[in-house]
Amino acid sequence: MYDYPNNRQWRTKDIETGYICPWDGEWYYHFKLGGYKTIEWLEIKAETEEIMNDVLEILNIIHVPGEILNDVVRVYGYVEIGKSVNYL
Repeated sequence: MYDYPNNRQWRTKDIETGYICPWDGEWYYHFKLGGYKTIEWLEIKAETEEIMNDVLEILNIIHVPGEILNDVVRVYGYVEIGKSVNYL
């Protein structure tokens, strides 16, 4: 997502604290620092069909678990036991 020409907003939910961070657009700084172990999910805003298709194409390359929620793509780091999840 760092190389995607249209800056995408994202936010995460921490599995330990339940904290949902504010929407952010800085991919490089945050994700290069690590801290992935407690991300329950990451949401990426995709306000248009074109952007949604671009985001899904990028995520399809790395085959991640997730779902589409209106204008947001949610990628899972953790899923509740017994809940089935599709891969993007």
